[in-house]
Amino acid sequence: MHLPVNHRLRPQWRFLAGLSGAYLLVFGIVGAIRTAGEPFFSRADIEALGLKTNPAFAWLSVIVGAIVLGGAIIGRNIDHFINIFGGAVFMLAGLIMLTVMQTPANKLNFEISTCVVSFILGTIMLIAGMYGKVGTPAESIAEEVLRHSTRPGDKFAVKPHANK
Repeated sequence: MHLPVNHRLRPQWRFLAGLSGAYLLVFGIVGAIRTAGEPFFSRADIEALGLKTNPAFAWLSVIVGAIVLGGAIIGRNIDHFINIFGGAVFMLAGLIMLTVMQTPANKLNFEISTCVVSFILGTIMLIAGMYGKVGTPAESIAEEVLRHSTRPGDKFAVKPHANK
């Protein structure tokens, strides 16, 4: 799998990943305040920023939001790894919670809207991770040659497939 190096939209995707981290952090803080005094894995009908939550989910959101936001602020390929791993975790968590939503295994008090938000944040983070890789100037030049290598004779030119 090819992941581009020094992509021109890297700052925008890094900003969106940071915004996702900030949303998670604010959601977690509001959720922790709103669920104060509740049992850790409560299934009560308590909402924060439009999503059902409980203390476990709120504190998990604070921790993950701080990590994602910190990675976006620090940069230097730390955000690349955090976003790819975090995006995959969010997608997987959304799928798992979707399957256990109506069972006692729904420990984080998810509902459909929470799963949708998990998928959206996971998608943003995965894309930000894929386009967020930083490389050396030499790697950047090689990447540009690879991106624009459609002329015959280029070192990386794609050879037409002979279907005979």
